[in-house]
Amino acid sequence: MAGVPNTYADPVHIAVIGGTGLQTLPNFTLAATLTPTTPWGPPSSPISILQHPSPSTGKLIPIAFVSRHGLHHELAPHEVANRANIAALRSLGVRTIIAFSAVGSLQEEIRPRDFVVPDQIIDRTKGIRPFTFFEGGMVGHVGFGDPFDEGLAKIVRQCGHSLEGEGVRLHDRGVVICMEGPQFSTRAESNLYRSWGGSVINMSALPEAKLAREAEIAYQMICMATDYDCWHDSEDVNVEMVMGHMKANSENARRFVGAVLDELSKEEHAGQVLAKHLDGQSKFAGSITHKEGRSEEAVKKLSWLFPGYYD
Repeated sequence: MAGVPNTYADPVHIAVIGGTGLQTLPNFTLAATLTPTTPWGPPSSPISILQHPSPSTGKLIPIAFVSRHGLHHELAPHEVANRANIAALRSLGVRTIIAFSAVGSLQEEIRPRDFVVPDQIIDRTKGIRPFTFFEGGMVGHVGFGDPFDEGLAKIVRQCGHSLEGEGVRLHDRGVVICMEGPQFSTRAESNLYRSWGGSVINMSALPEAKLAREAEIAYQMICMATDYDCWHDSEDVNVEMVMGHMKANSENARRFVGAVLDELSKEEHAGQVLAKHLDGQSKFAGSITHKEGRSEEAVKKLSWLFPGYYD
């Protein structure tokens, strides 16, 4: 956009990764549009820095926004630049990510247009997506038992429930099945995932959540059901159905995300937003590879992401 700065001097601690149905955040002031480069290439889209007034102080809080599938939804799930997205956000100072995703429901009680704040993931991707920063001469193992940040999830749930009188219907927990795509599931697969206890299914939770954990960023996804996948006796899932529900419920989606950003902007959540509980975990994780075994290229890339960790 003409006249919008392409630099932003202050650190940005909160980011939103938008997916299908949430590709912009209206009613925020656009302060800058950034086109960063990372050792893993450029992110999926330019990063918009949106200024948001804190409800408690009135101070303008910057929010970074990146469109997961590109500005025009041109990137298939396996083509998303996940490492570049997460690395670019961390380099700006981001330590909290709210991710948004359209999902298929695997359970009768999760109806189209309902929201889910998941707490677990089952990985059904096929290993074709780059899924770690630790490779090529540097090994690192970070814990992933709880793939979403529970402290952040509590805030998100609180915000969702506060909007129940305005049309938001929220499920507090759930298991995301993350499949490869871009095709939808077979009926046999859909029923298998239901038997596993899957709540919803999407194509975007991984490796995004894994990379955020490696980058020491608190991460929580907000899911919006758009269909019943293909296990249900209603109409089989198709793009027209997905987009129809997204359009019909887009205002609720934006209101929900906006309420979360309002709450996170309060001073009382400063420690959570900075994800202090994750500080240093990747420094320790990467120390498993002895200095003499670390490749120069791996150290260079990881030092870009974590300055001072592997000197």
